[in-house]
Amino acid sequence: MSTSPHAPLAVIILAAGQGTRMKSRVHKVLHPVAGRPMLLHLLASAGELAPARQVVVVGAGREQVERAVAGKGVDIAVQAQQLGTGHAVAQAKEALVGFEGDVLILYGDVPLVRAETMQAMVRRLHGADDPACVVLGFRPADAAAYGRIIADADGRIARMVEFKDADEAERAVDLCNSGLMAVRSADLFALLERVGNDNAAGEYYLPDIVMLAASDGHASAVIETDAHEVAGVNSRAELAAVEAIWQDRRRAEAMREGVTLVAPGTVFFAHDTQIAADVTIEPNVVFGPGVRIEEGAVIHAFCHLEGARVGPGVSVGPYARLRPGAVLEEKARVGNFVEIKNATLGKGAKANHLSYVGDATVGEEVNIGAGTITCNYDGYFKHQTIIGDRAFIGSNSALIAPVKIGRDAIVAAGSAVSRDVADGELRLVRAEQLVKPGWADRFHDAMRKKKAADKKTD
Repeated sequence: MSTSPHAPLAVIILAAGQGTRMKSRVHKVLHPVAGRPMLLHLLASAGELAPARQVVVVGAGREQVERAVAGKGVDIAVQAQQLGTGHAVAQAKEALVGFEGDVLILYGDVPLVRAETMQAMVRRLHGADDPACVVLGFRPADAAAYGRIIADADGRIARMVEFKDADEAERAVDLCNSGLMAVRSADLFALLERVGNDNAAGEYYLPDIVMLAASDGHASAVIETDAHEVAGVNSRAELAAVEAIWQDRRRAEAMREGVTLVAPGTVFFAHDTQIAADVTIEPNVVFGPGVRIEEGAVIHAFCHLEGARVGPGVSVGPYARLRPGAVLEEKARVGNFVEIKNATLGKGAKANHLSYVGDATVGEEVNIGAGTITCNYDGYFKHQTIIGDRAFIGSNSALIAPVKIGRDAIVAAGSAVSRDVADGELRLVRAEQLVKPGWADRFHDAMRKKKAADKKTD
């Protein structure tokens, strides 16, 4: 997506708030939604407009934010004192010295704003009526303490007022100010210099630039979006609500793209989950970051996947865990209570029950019996297990890495294999069975007599 052809774009994201209601040592804008910090959601969406400049305004906890955006082409501006949104935006002036173009003002704790909405704001700024500012408005079910926008049918703003300063008639209006704005750089900082703090909170309000521009004879405009898109996060409860909104959007998108979700409300995606058409996902499945599911795969109930690639026609679960580095090739099968970590299962390979396969390369058509584990860690280092095509690993086997099992080899059930197995070889590693007829009967008799004697002495 490209931005308006009229001018370059700069993005200012306000992230200086204390976030005390989160009761966390983690900066508010770094709390994750779908496995990605809120601030990075916003930067990703803004990035679709290819902005020439990006500035994040920080305050308390600035070191955390700086680390999170390092290497992302973001400039940092510091608001040492929290004196209102107008004051916060003014701190970006130095970072935008020499910039001439449009400025989009966003909030780090309002992470769900879509690139399409940002684009619409910039386009409206270049409308035929040439508005001074464009404000993003919304109509919540409960307008509560939001600032109000009084506008005509064409969206031209007559007045904007903070709830604390609004009269009864203004509070009755349900069109609210999200705080997000688009304005030309040539106007923004000149208007901010004129903003005062003669209001109930004693703060410098960003929306005041709208009325200052109006006093110069230059009207502003409002465009509207859904209230869910501008939902903000100031508490853990609001974070959970935003997560729910994001997940609902993603589930709907997946189903539109041809994915079957048997119980949509029980499936949770990460921000980067990739799922092809004709994939079926059963109830209670959780995706961590870095998962790609290819066409025709089935993810059965109660599975957790992270950092994994699932090939076409693969079956996973129920109750399976795929950890980072898991790769399941075409028509492989991973069954109940199986864990795969940093391992590849070749085409048609099966690990159907109660197994751990870690740091391994498993060939095509391999059968891994129930209870098999690859012993990949010696307490200091990880080691590789390699299993050749069509090998059969019997139940309850331990493959002690580093070890290689050859093609068409058989490892007998209950074996602990610590040396390589050649192609086509049978490896059986068990202690000799000792049989003592009648021993168990004599043992039980002795124990019963002892127990009876103990009861008599109580």
